[in-house]
Amino acid sequence: MSKKKYIETPEILWQHFLNYKKFVKENPIIVKDWVGKDAMDVYREKERPLTIEGFENYLEDNEIINNLSQYFANTDNRYTEYQTICSRIKRNVREDQIAGGMVGIYNPSITQRLNNLVEKSEVTNIEKPIFTQLDLDVTENNSTE
Repeated sequence: MSKKKYIETPEILWQHFLNYKKFVKENPIIVKDWVGKDAMDVYREKERPLTIEGFENYLEDNEIINNLSQYFANTDNRYTEYQTICSRIKRNVREDQIAGGMVGIYNPSITQRLNNLVEKSEVTNIEKPIFTQLDLDVTENNSTE
């Protein structure tokens, strides 16, 4: 007998993600800041990024499911029909993070690391001789004098 799935269809999972996305974008993070010469308290809204962890927490907070890892990992091939939606959710999260990092909404450095976008630079090691030919010529001339 097959075990019942908490999220019965991929379409329901997608709808849960859309609800999460709407909730996140309608509920920015409030950051306390100080401005001016008198350091007046101000509160600024900062856009909240989409994350897989945030999605899982949203589902658990709303008593839908407390762990999505089996759906995303396709444990025992029981969640094959969810793979397209899981991939789409991951792409949406990644796009939000990358685009937000590119326009400065989110910290670009953290966005790069989270999404494996670290810029690679090639380092070339050029060996320099300890003595140049000029040094050798000067040494030879001094020893023959």
